[in-house]
Amino acid sequence: MSYKEQIDFDRLPSHIAVIMDGNGRWAKAKGLPRTAGHVEGVATVNRITEECARLGIKYLTMYTFSTENWNRPEAEVEALMNLVVTKLEDEIFMKNNVRFRVIGDMDLLPASARKRVQECMDRTAGNTRMTAVCALSYSSRWEITRTAREIAAQAAAGKLKPEEVTEQYISNHLVTNFMPDPELLIRTGGELRISNYLLWQCAYSEFYFCDTFWPDFHEEDLHKAIVEYQRRQRRFGMTGEQVETIE
Repeated sequence: MSYKEQIDFDRLPSHIAVIMDGNGRWAKAKGLPRTAGHVEGVATVNRITEECARLGIKYLTMYTFSTENWNRPEAEVEALMNLVVTKLEDEIFMKNNVRFRVIGDMDLLPASARKRVQECMDRTAGNTRMTAVCALSYSSRWEITRTAREIAAQAAAGKLKPEEVTEQYISNHLVTNFMPDPELLIRTGGELRISNYLLWQCAYSEFYFCDTFWPDFHEEDLHKAIVEYQRRQRRFGMTGEQVETIE
């Protein structure tokens, strides 16, 4: 039986977050330049986006480029930004009725990449089947610092009382405030860390790590991750017995 046949479509995660790791190592293993891995990784993005839309996932967030990635070799950074300009395909989103969004420090992007991203967001703004979110020039520490500064400014202006700063208030002021927290976080490439990604939002996410490099991650790999997620009991600090009584 395939993993897709094992999926309970009544218990799908509404939001899947992905750390797309292993592009460079995939290329190196094949004797190719690292940039070839990133190009192949874009094909996987398109493939997994389409499959998530078909399955009925409502939000897919993909860690594309972190704030720390700006420290990579200049040639690689330039190649990655060029991929944003040349490989970001509106049609993938349009034909699947997928809205495209970006979270991250857009001010750091080259003008050409910023323009292309904005064009894609504008064109797909009316799509309703799924939202595909690109975490671009993003890190959780950047996001939380940004939010803390906004809260401090509100307090300094006398517009906010300390007791008004609740967990929900903070969530409402994060850049991800338009979507629910991810129930499932997938990381490819064999590393066992979350690399400054959605730290606040992943407080109770289920983590799924696999050795498969991102360019080799296919639909059945996605199905396997979802099946593994559905086999787990999400307790949110409660006991298993308490969860069972709620269910």
